[in-house]
Amino acid sequence: MNAIRNRRTGTQTAVLGTLTLLLVLTACTPPAPQPSPSSQPPSQSPSATATASPSPSATGDADETLPPQSGDKVISSTVTHDWSVPGPTTPFHTDHENPVPIAPPPAAPLPTLYAIGAGQHPSDVPPYDQLSFRFSGGFPSYDVEVVPDLVDDGSGLPIPMPGTGTILEVTFRGAQSHTADGTASTVTSAPAPAIGYQALTSYAPAGDFEGVLSYGIGVGRPMSTIPETKVRVTEVEKIEQGQHLYVVAIQLDATAWK
Repeated sequence: MNAIRNRRTGTQTAVLGTLTLLLVLTACTPPAPQPSPSSQPPSQSPSATATASPSPSATGDADETLPPQSGDKVISSTVTHDWSVPGPTTPFHTDHENPVPIAPPPAAPLPTLYAIGAGQHPSDVPPYDQLSFRFSGGFPSYDVEVVPDLVDDGSGLPIPMPGTGTILEVTFRGAQSHTADGTASTVTSAPAPAIGYQALTSYAPAGDFEGVLSYGIGVGRPMSTIPETKVRVTEVEKIEQGQHLYVVAIQLDATAWK
């Protein structure tokens, strides 16, 4: 009887040891590699509306404002402006037609800025820094251009953006970031203004009035410098944290710092 008990005990110990080893190996297995946005076919024109296959890297996974939840998903991802430099006379321009109001009260009448996110994508080709603007209700129209100074829309005074080599201004039209009574912001989360990345150094609000919403984006070096700091704009429709969001992601080529 003692021999039988000893054999049973030895068998149970071996099984437990095998299970423990399997659990350790499973925990150490690296995640499967994700596809690069470079495999995504670029749009053929700035006003392109066709959707491309969503790429986790291109859709802003490095700048989520909160940890992912069950049910989060990407509905579509579109490159509206591929890598190039928006010159002073050739800004990026994208139009979106939305009904006004976009939804009946008490919903906001215009696409409304819900959150801002910042993130780095060092392993992509090219590597890039990203500032994303998350809207509820729909995509607003927008322009992205190089400006000599960022000017406050209300006062007309310059807004300091120290430590930048170039300033990009993104102007959203048919959009807002304030509540219906104008007393509060609708932005639930945003990074600190001094972001501190190499390509993306900072950002600052410049106006929110009569459906025009604008922000300055600080770039870490002059865009006229060779190699140029190119810009790409990607639109992503997604479900995030239970919210149906429309994301406009401004991406800055970080190749010069590699």
